[in-house]
Amino acid sequence: MQPKITRQLFDKVILPVYAPAQFIPVKGKGSRVWDQNGEEYIDFAGGIAVNALGHCHPRLVKALHQQSEKIWHVSNVFTNEPALNLAQKLIDNTFADRIFFANSGAEANEAAFKLARYYAIEKYNPYKTKIIAFHQSFHGRTFFTVSVGGQAKYSDGFGPKPADIIHVPFNNLDAVKAVIDDHTCAVVLEPVQGEGGLTCASLEFLQGVRELCDKYHALLIFDEVQCGMGRTGSLYTYQQYGVTPDILTSAKALGGGFPISAMLTTEDIATVMHPGVHGTTYGGNPLACAVGCEAFDIINTAEVLEGVQKRRAIFIEQLENINDKFRVFREYRGKGLLLGAELQPEFHHKARDFLNVATEFRVMILNAGPNVLRFTPSLIISEEEIREGMMRFAKAVEKVVNA
Repeated sequence: MQPKITRQLFDKVILPVYAPAQFIPVKGKGSRVWDQNGEEYIDFAGGIAVNALGHCHPRLVKALHQQSEKIWHVSNVFTNEPALNLAQKLIDNTFADRIFFANSGAEANEAAFKLARYYAIEKYNPYKTKIIAFHQSFHGRTFFTVSVGGQAKYSDGFGPKPADIIHVPFNNLDAVKAVIDDHTCAVVLEPVQGEGGLTCASLEFLQGVRELCDKYHALLIFDEVQCGMGRTGSLYTYQQYGVTPDILTSAKALGGGFPISAMLTTEDIATVMHPGVHGTTYGGNPLACAVGCEAFDIINTAEVLEGVQKRRAIFIEQLENINDKFRVFREYRGKGLLLGAELQPEFHHKARDFLNVATEFRVMILNAGPNVLRFTPSLIISEEEIREGMMRFAKAVEKVVNA
């Protein structure tokens, strides 16, 4: 017999690694979501920056439907048209010459880190394996990626970690200079740290790291899983800095809600690889790539990309109105619609409280650590929905402040 689907069922059947909200979304359209009881929510979370075009965008639905009647899966023993189409779009609009498709940001980063070490070992020597990463970074949940990530709370407790990974303070070029050497194969960073509090890299820092990588023949890897695909107002964030990486990873918004990721690199770096060195069964799946092609074509337009900054300005205006009344925010972080609001010291460690109470007033938000609220809505959310959602959020803020 089919069990009754309730939030309580989650606690019985799902591995207890999540603490989801008490309601269950069952339908989404644009920037609105409805739960099992028909209650409507405004979505400022966007599936953690995944639903860049909202829920059930008609062009994505059409692309998925059309591909679903053609071919679903062939593995990488064979290739497929949607994968080649999406790869060409990425190459035509970035620094890249070669693409590797996977299914999640973690998988794309796993591939990037393996490629960096393999390239260094093949081209230089077997001891050129050091990876430099940064405190508060986040690169995924596989054992390699969580070890490269700079938050011990995610990587401790699983036994010996992969070796030769060093973490230094973000935006501190002197710290990088102190540890980089001829044994370094890669420096890995997020141009805007996502889970780490929405801290943006400075131009001087990125330029300096690029120069150091060139000096020591190390690869520069940009993790744009969260900040890429239009989220910050350009197709990829590196394009705003004018600093080009050797490897870039992309996921989340790349499929507009359908799981897909990609690792982008140059011809020179790609040449060290050969069949069997790395792979994935589902990567480049025709369904995912068909949806990804359509999402790419919508996002990579002046209308959408230029609209990101306009929407950010409205969000900050509304947050300022809330702050005038309740004095809860210290500063605003991030770029574009990867937007963070850092809480005042008296509200530190309460970010999750704001998130939970917001759902009571039917608005969905995120946190980025214990002290920063995070907003990653659809890139095409309407001004009306921003203002209405912020009215609801203001009521949630009032409740937390007066608790």
